[in-house]
Amino acid sequence: MNSKPKIGVYVCHCGINISKTVDVDAVTEYASQLPGVKVARNYSYMCSDPGQLLIKEDIKKQGLNRVVVASCSPRMHELTFRKALAEAGLNPYYLEMANLREQCSWVHADREEATAKAKKIVASAVAKVRLLEPLEEKEVEVEPATLIIGGGIAGIQAALDIANAGYKVFLVEKTPSLGGKMSKLDKTFPTLDCSACILTPKMVDVASHPNIELMTYSQVEEVTGYVGNFQVKVRKKARFVDVDKCTGCGICGEECRLAGRIPNEFDEGMGKRGAIYLPFPQAVPAKYTIDPERCLFLTRGKCGKSPKCVDACPAGAIDFEQKDEIVEFKVGAIIVATGYDVFDATRKPEYGYGQYKNVLTALELERLVSASGPTGGQVVLGEGESAFVPKEIAFIQCVGSRDKSVGNEYCSRVCCMYTAKLAHLVKEKIPEANVRVYYMDVRAFGKGFEEFYDRVRREGVRYIRGNPSEAFKRGDKLVIKAEDTLTAKTLEDEVDLVVLSVGLEPRKDAREIIDLLRLSQSADKFYLEAHPKLAPVDTATDGVYLAGCAQGPKDIPDTVAQAKGAASSALILLSSGKVKVQAQVSSVDEATCRGCGYCVEICPYGAIELVTVNRFGHKVTVARVNEALCKGCGACAAGCLSGSIQQKSFKDSQILPQIAALGVKQ
Repeated sequence: MNSKPKIGVYVCHCGINISKTVDVDAVTEYASQLPGVKVARNYSYMCSDPGQLLIKEDIKKQGLNRVVVASCSPRMHELTFRKALAEAGLNPYYLEMANLREQCSWVHADREEATAKAKKIVASAVAKVRLLEPLEEKEVEVEPATLIIGGGIAGIQAALDIANAGYKVFLVEKTPSLGGKMSKLDKTFPTLDCSACILTPKMVDVASHPNIELMTYSQVEEVTGYVGNFQVKVRKKARFVDVDKCTGCGICGEECRLAGRIPNEFDEGMGKRGAIYLPFPQAVPAKYTIDPERCLFLTRGKCGKSPKCVDACPAGAIDFEQKDEIVEFKVGAIIVATGYDVFDATRKPEYGYGQYKNVLTALELERLVSASGPTGGQVVLGEGESAFVPKEIAFIQCVGSRDKSVGNEYCSRVCCMYTAKLAHLVKEKIPEANVRVYYMDVRAFGKGFEEFYDRVRREGVRYIRGNPSEAFKRGDKLVIKAEDTLTAKTLEDEVDLVVLSVGLEPRKDAREIIDLLRLSQSADKFYLEAHPKLAPVDTATDGVYLAGCAQGPKDIPDTVAQAKGAASSALILLSSGKVKVQAQVSSVDEATCRGCGYCVEICPYGAIELVTVNRFGHKVTVARVNEALCKGCGACAAGCLSGSIQQKSFKDSQILPQIAALGVKQ
């Protein structure tokens, strides 16, 4: 530590973000009079190259050994200025940032009061920076492999990008097949490409890639370690089918005593399957799975004289003795691509979903229009003699999105366009159908989206601006009550079919991944990125990245783009071979530690453990911090009952003078 601080204070105008409310010149003059300050300057944009050059030159020419940058949030540019200090030969942790934008100029209108507050904030930063100590970043080796959680299009794309770069990938998917929600779609907007034609080749590439270990019907159970060195445990659930023997011939599924009697999840419950099944014709791997909750032999211990699937299988692949298997491996990076859930339309009971058979969700209609769906691509309602083709069809948009009543205030982004796509497909299959769309707003924001929306309207689809209040039965028809907000007229619309354009929601099992990887959630309950603009695929946990709808609603092109971004971020980490870990971590004074273990309980990252050490010839228990795991959150320091844990750069001896400089009574 240098004996005499020589501090440089640099006040940023931030264009007019700060200078509009704060008198930057007055703050600079005030800073120049503070103890230990040798240089005080202001500049329009301190984060720019000329701004950073000012700091570097003063460090070299004026001999500065401490720097205060009074600008925006440290979350925005702290790393930028640390880099500038390092390039000038100064330890990067001799930097303190005073937040004059978010904490002062943006929250005040009175220029005089804002300037007075800015002076106190700068004085506070100067008081702390004098007491900062040099810190050194440590490096750890990186395991050249990646875990990807989720086998939808996001996980598939990320896996292929990383594997094609020559690195090992462990791809874990909960269900028996790759594909995710995209595998259920018939066409994709706005180009109307066949979804299966796009997706299936990629699924096959994943299964055959030498660098990808595919684990379907599996679940991540435990993740320990830290960036570059994650230890992973995966449970491979018993399929009760030997995948090495199974040829996917389908005879077992045909012979199953429950064949055609169990609702098929892939067809949104509209199609039927047996207790032993292949999720869909293009499934990868093309191996059958026995449903342990439906199989008569597994639930009751008997299935006739003997299970028909066992007798029928020519390859002898059925194995009821199969057990779950725990697989352990090590990776350097993790990508979360767990996708989303479709909004449960029963939470909007006014539309009659679950009560009337001719009220469907958009995904259910998607399965009806799909050639691989339960009706072979025909839009037919009912069964047997009661089956009919609907001629009057209404779509209701924003069901479960932009709706405070169900807790989803966000836009799901895809609903406007998939509604237009489905309206087009319905008109294509039923040319004489009258199709209308009830909407609040149409958001056709993507490439080719507006043109596709215009095309659908030209095809005869009628758009009615209004939010229907309810749908109810009147004879054989459904009646929609709504207000046309463009004409200010109320209306009752009799239709044969109501299609609810449901939104996208976070997965119901999102908590499992949060607990495994110590992730955060944003207000909409999707996983929270490190920064919405500058780090959209990173998370607060180093080495863990987000891809696809796990981070928020998005369409297929945006999902693929983010998956490629996550893969790129992981590859940067893997290819470097080493990674620097957090320097502003907590440390324990073992001489005063009581070994109570309270810090172990409250650490959200599992970075603290109790160890036994010798103290004056006696064995005692003390806490010890794993610096590679510690994220510097400070929870342990705040909770330590003896004050033995302190966080580097945020010690009591540094924070208390900072508070005193603000004029706050302690």
